[in-house]
Amino acid sequence: MAGTANDYAAGSPYELKDQIYVVDKEKNDYNTSPHPASSAGSLRIVSDQTHRKLKSRHIQLIGIGGTIGTALYVQIGRGLMNGGPGSLFLAFTIWCTVILAVTLSIAEMVTFLPISSPFIRFAGRFVDDAFGVAAGWNFFVFEAALVPFEIVACNVIIGFWSDVVPTGAIVAIVIFLYAVINMLAVKWYGETEFWAAIGKVLLIIGLLIFTFISMLGGNPQKDRYGFRYWQKPGSFAELYREGDLGRFLGFLQCLIQASFTIAGPDYVSMAAGETENPRKVMPRAFNAVFYRLTTFFVLGSLAVGINVPYDDPTLVGAFREGQMKPGAAASPYVIAMNRLGIEVLPHVVNAGVLASAFSAGNSYVYCASRSLFGLALEGKAPMFLTRCTRQGVPVYCVAVVLMIALLSFLQLSENSAVVLNWFVSLVTASQLINFSVMCFTFLRFYKACQDQGLDRNMLPYKGMLQPYAAWYGLITTFIMTFVGGYTVFLEGSWDVPSFLFSYLMVFIFPTLFVGWKLLKKTKWVKADEADLVTDLAEIEEYHRTYVEKPETNPFNRVLDKLFG
Repeated sequence: MAGTANDYAAGSPYELKDQIYVVDKEKNDYNTSPHPASSAGSLRIVSDQTHRKLKSRHIQLIGIGGTIGTALYVQIGRGLMNGGPGSLFLAFTIWCTVILAVTLSIAEMVTFLPISSPFIRFAGRFVDDAFGVAAGWNFFVFEAALVPFEIVACNVIIGFWSDVVPTGAIVAIVIFLYAVINMLAVKWYGETEFWAAIGKVLLIIGLLIFTFISMLGGNPQKDRYGFRYWQKPGSFAELYREGDLGRFLGFLQCLIQASFTIAGPDYVSMAAGETENPRKVMPRAFNAVFYRLTTFFVLGSLAVGINVPYDDPTLVGAFREGQMKPGAAASPYVIAMNRLGIEVLPHVVNAGVLASAFSAGNSYVYCASRSLFGLALEGKAPMFLTRCTRQGVPVYCVAVVLMIALLSFLQLSENSAVVLNWFVSLVTASQLINFSVMCFTFLRFYKACQDQGLDRNMLPYKGMLQPYAAWYGLITTFIMTFVGGYTVFLEGSWDVPSFLFSYLMVFIFPTLFVGWKLLKKTKWVKADEADLVTDLAEIEEYHRTYVEKPETNPFNRVLDKLFG
């Protein structure tokens, strides 16, 4: 039976009594022993065999790697076309506040209990076991569906240079590379994402610098255009209807675009179970989310509206008239470079966009496999999925995700843009459901802390403005879940595939919840009975005995200092 906060020893706000450990000193891992004398409730049928090998610099950059994909460079042009620069900037700024609220919620729980697939398992512990099942499978579908999305994007991006290489070959090569990277020890995944994320950061910073210099006249045309396109054709575009309603619908479409583009805290949290010294490392990573959101998304949305008018023929042709050009050719940045007669930079941007798409897909393989692994650990997925290699990699979970990645071969018979749009529609709803789950789970955790006497001031990370931030995040993401596919209800716009892809997960989530609840007869978790104890003792013991290993490689020492 799971313990509560009242089981804590007097000497520590988290420490448990009478816990038995099996310590693997070589791996620096601590797993609870399945010993009948252990009464604190930190037992599990299958132990977590993953290894804590991700360093601080890996975690800092993983948050960037999973966040920045092709949407920030290319697909953001669709939002500009639909709503105009004012709507795009306003929508992205507002949505960043929502993601910050979600981050404040998930960070507090994850730093307290940094375990594998944390928010999925917290949903079962603090809310209802059936809620955890629905949340886990929703997150898995979300991450797994994004893998073929980025693979399709990689193929489209490579087409910017040449279409000599067959589509099937490109897809096969990308899937093979994902398999190699994710089957290695997790530290190699972290190293891959570290370098890829650095490339993404340099690219977006470079594009912001390009925008600033170019708008002031530092371009071959000597055109000092500034905020010209905010005045003509204007800041707010009309969409579907004329007048104020049309401008509002344009803003709403930009907000939907932002809800798909902006993420971050979920990718950081999924690595919690494989992070060295997580209670020190994770708070810094979560705190950095605010700066990433501001720099990459708020300034990025502003730069896009400065560079290109929302009625630019190339932009409209790419996104509205189906004349989608390959790779970064449809990017607002590249459109601006071509207009100004800059020849080399578009190729640099396309290379950066390709690296971003590949890296984002790699992150999705990792997160999807770890979410499936977390479900299996809790007995909510087949037990064979808990099998790990000697390097701590859940090999069968990775294999399942790569099998789903084979869906990217669909583009051999379908228009690439259609396939991309389907995946975007599917995962947008799933992502919003994930955020709603995180916020609601935190509210139950907050209530449990109150009822069980756990002082939040003593936690490794205490989110500000709580519980108001969680309520703000919950209400906003819940409403946007249903708003995302509103266009199918406009007169003359009904389309069955679009409706299904927009709302499929909205129907599947409650179906999973009700089905598991009826099957297992689960009960709503009362706040004073919520499990704040399981896995806590081993985490406490890990940190008590943790000794940081000095980095022997001088180059890595410099990297740890700069990015850790």
